[in-house]
Amino acid sequence: MTTLETDRLLLRLFREADLDAYAEMCADPEAMQYIGPGHPLSRAESWRSMATMLGHWQLRGYGLWAVEEKASREMIGRIGCWNPEGWPEFEIGWMLRRPFWGKGLATEAAKASIEYAFQILGRTHIVSLIVPQNQRSIRVAERLGEKLEGRTEIFGREVLIYGLEREDWLEHR
Repeated sequence: MTTLETDRLLLRLFREADLDAYAEMCADPEAMQYIGPGHPLSRAESWRSMATMLGHWQLRGYGLWAVEEKASREMIGRIGCWNPEGWPEFEIGWMLRRPFWGKGLATEAAKASIEYAFQILGRTHIVSLIVPQNQRSIRVAERLGEKLEGRTEIFGREVLIYGLEREDWLEHR
């Protein structure tokens, strides 16, 4: 299972020691308002979420990474490839702990994830599914070169489909 490295970040598999930071992030109503069904998770639900992400790696051979800030060695969020059974399309998704918002870290890690999806996994198209009110994530998607392609529904909520073709990515990277 692959580890990626950027200037400031290490994208690696989740480990049990990440639970405190991950559960803190998942308990934050502001961080969770646009993720999944839009409500905070308990510590036990956060643990199951981590286990699901590790299971996705096992079953699909790729998945969401735990994102570690190199300077502090802190687990700051999750970013990567997501395509569980029944998902609309192969997604690049991101979520960071609130103290790490606004520093370009989601964009940095998502760029590495997109490169991995296109260059290593051979994907020709990726999407990011974003709740329309999530202006921060829309800005990240646009910085990544993603364009609005449509709308769909997930967990009973409307989401925007931002997408990127491999050819466009190659042209502008």
